[in-house]
Amino acid sequence: MQHIPLRAAGALLVNATIWGLSWVAFKSLQQQGIHPLWATALIFSFCTIWMLLLKRKSLREMCRHPELIYVAIASGMTNTAFNGAVAFGDVVRVVLLFYLMPIWTVILARLVLHEPITRPALLRIALGLSGAMIVLYQPSIGVPLPHDMADWVALFGGFSFAVNNVMLRRLHDVADGARAIAMLSGGAVLSTGLGVAFAAVGLIAWPGVIGTPSVPTLALWSVLFMASNLCLQYGVARLPANIAAVIMLAEIIIAAVSAWLFGAAELRVQDIVGGALIIATPWLIRDRRPAMPAH
Repeated sequence: MQHIPLRAAGALLVNATIWGLSWVAFKSLQQQGIHPLWATALIFSFCTIWMLLLKRKSLREMCRHPELIYVAIASGMTNTAFNGAVAFGDVVRVVLLFYLMPIWTVILARLVLHEPITRPALLRIALGLSGAMIVLYQPSIGVPLPHDMADWVALFGGFSFAVNNVMLRRLHDVADGARAIAMLSGGAVLSTGLGVAFAAVGLIAWPGVIGTPSVPTLALWSVLFMASNLCLQYGVARLPANIAAVIMLAEIIIAAVSAWLFGAAELRVQDIVGGALIIATPWLIRDRRPAMPAH
């Protein structure tokens, strides 16, 4: 029976926790006059600079692996699409459509990694998505099908996230520093580009002077997103793509619980039921084949 490396699963849970709590930072920065897209650009630019200082030798590694450009593009698309969709669309619908990501992961893992689409894999995805739907269900949103541009952007963001994770697994032999720089720089460049495009047509305001109270938040979340990035890389490189995709659905649970703790939402029975289903799914259903060994 397939063994799930606990450290790899734990790394993905750390990544999910940081992203599940990120709404606190972006909400705080938006209240201070920094739009989520500009906040994303600033944070990922800081992350890229710090990673370049820490991992200067990784630039040579990047030159030897030009396919990292796909990781950079996918990572940038993921962040800009998700934050842009949340800024302009219905948050619940955006999250629902974004977290159809496991479906794309199974398909891409078959095409790119040649991972078999087994019955256990399909059942894991079905149960994980069912848990997500239970947590996010609201009668007012109806069937989660794209209705407007924000919905389509969220759907595209989820697909980009799947591409990012599948490519990270494919490039698991590439140094962590090189992959990290590719992901972080992709997020910085594309979020900046999207912010400029939106500001140019008047959809969002151009960034103003950053106030002193915003600096600690930006610095803290730059460090947290760097840690999140490294945890994501460690986890997806050591787990089958379909299992990693289900574990990352835990972000929904972290967001729901944190919103309850901060008084931004109520903790409902459906949150507990759906959350339990998401968390239990990877361990309830196993493939009878060995996982990729940690390295």
